[in-house]
Amino acid sequence: MSAAIDVDSVTVNYGDVPALDGATLRLNKGRICGLVGMNGSGKSTLFKAIMGLVKPDAGTVTIDGGSPAAARRSGAISYVPQSEDVDWHFPLSVHEVVMMGRYGHMGMTRRPHKKDKLAVAEALDRVELSDFAQRQIGQLSGGQRKRAFVARGIAQGATTLLLDEPFAGVDKRSEATICALLKELAADGAAILLSTHDLHALPELADEAVLIMRRVLMHGDPAVVLQPENLALAFGLDVMKRNEMAL
Repeated sequence: MSAAIDVDSVTVNYGDVPALDGATLRLNKGRICGLVGMNGSGKSTLFKAIMGLVKPDAGTVTIDGGSPAAARRSGAISYVPQSEDVDWHFPLSVHEVVMMGRYGHMGMTRRPHKKDKLAVAEALDRVELSDFAQRQIGQLSGGQRKRAFVARGIAQGATTLLLDEPFAGVDKRSEATICALLKELAADGAAILLSTHDLHALPELADEAVLIMRRVLMHGDPAVVLQPENLALAFGLDVMKRNEMAL
């Protein structure tokens, strides 16, 4: 059986600047994987390569055995970006943002049918945003915005979800809601890859963890990957000592 996400020796350069160097990652269905690394380690570039938004200089990416472009067209893959990558002033309601997840099911007319409206309503209910459906997306709190994009993936029917720092700047209620949803989606067979700096919460949420510094340094059980001596490979010994002193 093909993996939900299969990244094989992927290299991406931005001009003379290396972003990924032979990165390899395999994630099966029904699993939650936490992606851990410092800023500039290649996490966002890895997401973009998996989505097919950047073309690797070397290596391959497949989603369910096919290309990222095919996965996007079929709605099999969904991406929750970092907050700074979104124009929150764009005049779209929460309902409209979530409805965007249904575009691949509508055809060229982009006219929602009953099943599309039902899927959006159910997704909004699952993320507890039904009462905010007509609010402009930028008027939501940070946590609510993240939940809206998770709802878009749910309405889309995506079986592979990528989340770039989903817990950054969110309130505890939203974090708990998102975590519970991700576990439900994984239990239903979805493959979920998320990047996070919240290392303390990761072992409870994720089935596996990946340590990255342009290439995958370690991939396995979060309890093992997140050992200080392993984190030092990606973050540096000085950083780890400061973190330990702050605990």
